[in-house]
Amino acid sequence: MMKQPVFLLLFVLLLASCGGTKSVSALKEVSSKEAISSHKAVAPNFETLAGRVQLVYETDEKLQRITVSIRMEKDKQIWIKASVLGITISIILINPTRVSYYETIGRTYFDGDFALLGAWLGTPINFQQTQNLLLGQSIFTLNPSDYEVSVFNDKFKLEPNRQPQNFIHSLFLYPDNFKVASETVSQPDNNRLLSIRYGEYQKLQGQFFPSSILVHSSEDDSSTKIEINYRKIDLNVALSFPFSIPSGYEEIQLF
Repeated sequence: MMKQPVFLLLFVLLLASCGGTKSVSALKEVSSKEAISSHKAVAPNFETLAGRVQLVYETDEKLQRITVSIRMEKDKQIWIKASVLGITISIILINPTRVSYYETIGRTYFDGDFALLGAWLGTPINFQQTQNLLLGQSIFTLNPSDYEVSVFNDKFKLEPNRQPQNFIHSLFLYPDNFKVASETVSQPDNNRLLSIRYGEYQKLQGQFFPSSILVHSSEDDSSTKIEINYRKIDLNVALSFPFSIPSGYEEIQLF
């Protein structure tokens, strides 16, 4: 007569333990101030960075796999050289006010504002946003009083208290390092979307840097995907940022 109650008790305990595993998050809730402060605190601090990257660039018309060298002088300039089979096909130099670029196949160049980067990404972008994207930081200025935080899918989710009209922003942070897991901006009235997703982070000299980044932008029926995989990163090494537009190249007209 005692076996059935014991069996039922064990069954109930088993259900309780299974249910608890599925529904209870181990994450401790934090305030928006704590989340944003922690995210800003893990922004990499360095003078120079040299990176080796495998990049896949895909649009509706083409797919390119490129080896890329990135050199960065923090907050001052970003130099990017793209190569295929060891042959340089383009170089771009970005500073806070200017974008300069040339490509060797079509023998064209651009020297102007950030419209070129915006055309490549499918969305407007400036120098600070470009640097933040490459380093795993939010591309937007985060003010704790403007954001609320919640726990969703084992990550911290940040959203504005009030979303501006036709501008929906969401940011997910990894709980172990407060780096960006994903960031999304959508403008439904314009059928425009920008999504940035990060894989695992690598730790170098006590700081977190992305290992992989997937950027996806779309507007109406057009779509652009950029996959960035860091193969090597060196910090605080002596770097040069050579750039000179070859003679005889034709200027790119964006509009």
